[in-house]
Amino acid sequence: MQLKRVVITGIGTINPIGNNIAEYFGNLDIGLSGAELITRFDTTLFKTKFACEIKDYDPAKYGIDRKEERKIDRFTQYAFIATAEAINDSALDTQNIHPDRVGVILGTGIGGIETLFNEIVGYCESGNIPRFSPFLIPKMIPDIAPGMISMKYGFRGPNYTTVSACASSTHAMIDAFNTIRLGKADVIVTGGSEAGITIPSVGGFNSAQALSTNNENFKTASRPFDRTRDGFVMGEGSGILIFEEYEHAVARGAKIYCEVAGGGMTADAYHITQPHPDGLGAANVMKFALEDGGIALEEVDYINVHGTATPLGDIAELKAIISLFGEHAYKLNISATKSMTGHLLGATGAVEALACVHAICDGIIPPTINFEHEDPEIDYKLNLTLNKAQKREVNVAINNTFGFGGHNSSVVFKKIR
Repeated sequence: MQLKRVVITGIGTINPIGNNIAEYFGNLDIGLSGAELITRFDTTLFKTKFACEIKDYDPAKYGIDRKEERKIDRFTQYAFIATAEAINDSALDTQNIHPDRVGVILGTGIGGIETLFNEIVGYCESGNIPRFSPFLIPKMIPDIAPGMISMKYGFRGPNYTTVSACASSTHAMIDAFNTIRLGKADVIVTGGSEAGITIPSVGGFNSAQALSTNNENFKTASRPFDRTRDGFVMGEGSGILIFEEYEHAVARGAKIYCEVAGGGMTADAYHITQPHPDGLGAANVMKFALEDGGIALEEVDYINVHGTATPLGDIAELKAIISLFGEHAYKLNISATKSMTGHLLGATGAVEALACVHAICDGIIPPTINFEHEDPEIDYKLNLTLNKAQKREVNVAINNTFGFGGHNSSVVFKKIR
């Protein structure tokens, strides 16, 4: 069977450093930190008092009225907003395409956790009277975002959500890629969305000792590869990409950003929250993704790493890169854009995939900001793109995303030929 080629024809986002693609790419280039003190709830008793929230968020600005806002959780709102931008960017005529050949496959890690928490608090405060909102379940369930997007646009193709912690949206993109190249769809709206800056999620990640507690220096607290890193900074938002079969895109005269070349998926089979210390699963997932795309190691120019600024994770991922790429590891660029956006949990892979698209199309490697102190366990002969963006021709880029439970996912993008 001849596999189809898959390309990207539209992109959209709302995230802590950009409420649209232009803002996001511009702020990536200048190395803007999205970290601020949390405004969504009172953090007085919390260990962590900051996060990367979306700035100046008003659903009404995006056509979500008060009635609709009450019916959909913020993670679905974010997905709506990024999807609208991506579809508009793709110039996809939603009225003149075959609806059965267009699908929506998204990823989220914790879905409508804010809705669930608020309803449980309401139940307890009422004296345990079960007067739950009729919208509780449809607002909370992780699959509701692609479902509602399909209803809005009339897309009747494959429609579901992948849930694999922080690897969720990368797994969604790989599923979208495989669905199209196997001939099961012409277009897939893919990516992810998350609204995780909530009381239970911040409190829970604090208890797991995963979040930075550097409240005195919150603007620079997300500091991958720095000796003083102490955990990730929570982020929120959505990244959406329009994956399209190449011939379908050419036939309608679509703008093509780049090609989706391959995807890999592995498990560490090691620990519920910690990565394999030698990066075994991480090395394998990159290897499998490149093999899937028929791309040699020496062809890779840029890796957008998972790079969460956790003490163990950063070291393990760099070990994986060195073990897989050998000498070529020192010839490619590496950067951790979570230093700017924070960690968007299940949406992070999609938002970072957009950074890879930017690198390929515009020849700019986004930086790893907030670096000051060298860690004796890290090899700084690697080009970690520290503190300042670098110009470089990028023909092949890899996006790595890993999640609690040992989930590893990697997707490869390449310049269209």
